[in-house]
Amino acid sequence: MRNAHLRRLAVGTVAAGLVLTGCGTTAEGGSASGGGGGDEAISGLRVLVPNSPGSGYDTTARAWAQILDDEGLASGTEVFNVEGAGGTVGLQRLVNEEGNAEMLMQMGLGVVGAQFSNQSEATLDQTTPIARLIEEAEAIVVPADSPYQDLDALVEAWKADPGNTPVGGASNPGGPDHLTPMLLAQEVEVDPTAVNYVPYDGGGELLAGILGGDVAFAATGVGEVAESAAGGDVRILAVTSEEPVEGVDAPTLTEAGVDLTFTNWRGVVAAPGISEEDTQRFVDAITEMHGSEAWQQALEDNGWTDAFATGEEFSSFLDEESQRVESVLGQLGLA
Repeated sequence: MRNAHLRRLAVGTVAAGLVLTGCGTTAEGGSASGGGGGDEAISGLRVLVPNSPGSGYDTTARAWAQILDDEGLASGTEVFNVEGAGGTVGLQRLVNEEGNAEMLMQMGLGVVGAQFSNQSEATLDQTTPIARLIEEAEAIVVPADSPYQDLDALVEAWKADPGNTPVGGASNPGGPDHLTPMLLAQEVEVDPTAVNYVPYDGGGELLAGILGGDVAFAATGVGEVAESAAGGDVRILAVTSEEPVEGVDAPTLTEAGVDLTFTNWRGVVAAPGISEEDTQRFVDAITEMHGSEAWQQALEDNGWTDAFATGEEFSSFLDEESQRVESVLGQLGLA
């Protein structure tokens, strides 16, 4: 199987200003360590989302932050957005918060890619890994009135004229929505350097671009287009997971004749230089959140696959993914 490590690449979500929104309200102060007791709720927690409201990162962060509060594991948690440079503006903000035990950042493999493609001074190995949460398939999607009724028709047109078959994604170069068509191009014998990739700042803008006919097709997380597909506004031609996605009427790429399988993943990191006690407090809270019925329902509602890992397991995974993505981007001439 050619370039198996490319085909099984796990990829995750990104975008690019400063927007503040809340899952709760809290003062700038407060303490993530609460009153000190292990059973006390974390107070004053702020969750940084390194891209736009409505994006995959944003949806994920708001889900688990709300459940932390609802389950009494935290109180007054605030979710806020810091957009820019594929998530690396937010990453720099977190790295600048060294020792701050009142902040977590939602992230995924898109940020891993962006740190290389944007040559970011801030890197993920400076942060404190907390947990990997989910995996999610990418979707190859077209507007409902597209002439491409299936993946074969799309690929045929793409191969004939890649420059005039623009593909959109809610990722900067190096993010999952960018890597998806690049890896797909390699598999269907389209020159990746000829791909006309159009980046959008988040899932909302991408959906508008799809519906407006600004792109011939798009690559994005299944959860960001499943509702629109169910409503008949867009059509999903294929998903990138090994198995079909429940509730989505679309084949896998493999079933459609393309030997390509990979998933997006998302996780949580904390600022550099926090204490082992604060690190463990975050891990314990996220672990309890993960075990809640509310989180299991969120997984089902959003079509997310559970991929929970903490501690050394997540830390090692993050290191391995960084090495893998840097290698892939190097092959594509992006790192």
